[in-house]
Amino acid sequence: MKKEFVKRYKGNPILTKDDIPYKVETVHNAGVVKQNGKYIMIFRSHLDTGRSIIGIAESQDGFNFKARPEPFMVPAKDTPFCEYETFGVEDPRITPLDGSYYITYSAYSEYGVRTGLAKTDDFETLERIAFITQADYRNTVLFPEKINNEYVKLDRPHSDICPWSIWISYSPDLRHWGNSKLVIKPVKYHWDEMKIGPGAPPIKTEKGWLSIYHGVFPTMDGSVYRLGAALHKLDDPSVILGVADRWILAPEDPWELVGYVHNVVFTCGAMPEEDGSLKLYWGAADTVVCAGTAIIEELIELCLTNSRNPI
Repeated sequence: MKKEFVKRYKGNPILTKDDIPYKVETVHNAGVVKQNGKYIMIFRSHLDTGRSIIGIAESQDGFNFKARPEPFMVPAKDTPFCEYETFGVEDPRITPLDGSYYITYSAYSEYGVRTGLAKTDDFETLERIAFITQADYRNTVLFPEKINNEYVKLDRPHSDICPWSIWISYSPDLRHWGNSKLVIKPVKYHWDEMKIGPGAPPIKTEKGWLSIYHGVFPTMDGSVYRLGAALHKLDDPSVILGVADRWILAPEDPWELVGYVHNVVFTCGAMPEEDGSLKLYWGAADTVVCAGTAIIEELIELCLTNSRNPI
């Protein structure tokens, strides 16, 4: 029997548009963090204009979330951010770092898509910091601590020459980034052959930084989004210790197979727990939010013992 690495929560989906007290058409692609013992989720929603905003919800157990009455983040009205967010803000990731919570998000405008960086200390107020990429970049995640006295991020630039791949970059101040390097590429005729991108912010373990990413495979019926795992070296995360050859989660449930974009599981958040488990959150068919659990050590061993070449 095939090993199941992610066990779906029986109450999926855990958040839908019907749970939101203001009008939205979808609820998906959620970043999650734990603050003072409470789970905080910020999620993307489509409006009936087709553009996106970011809402917020809270939970005591990580599965039963209640949305707040107002959105958490909408396109900026002040410069310099407003010019680059006119088409919407999307796909937030949350990273605890330097005593605050930093949020990376995709900002869409007529100029393309850029990664924005914002921060909050209390999830009541929000401060936009900077745009930390040019166009066209998506799926930016921050490591939750400095490594060799530098901040580190993973992201995915768009390219028509090289398959869309995962890159690593470094910064002295979270604003200015460089020394970029490609670290993981898609593999030809593999489940992630079309494009890959960082998913949840990396999780520190004794054996390395565990990264959950998404991979896309083209079919005659459109693209299929699945989730995979990779392990980065602790003191030099540009070194990949292993990339799991097989996926860890694929669309199976009805709300993952059919929706705004069918055949999609897409993660922006994963929460490690003290017992060695991981709560994993994913957008299903770009329509609802789902959750499941995994064992961190099992994902690490999969990366190390059943690995494909990173590039």
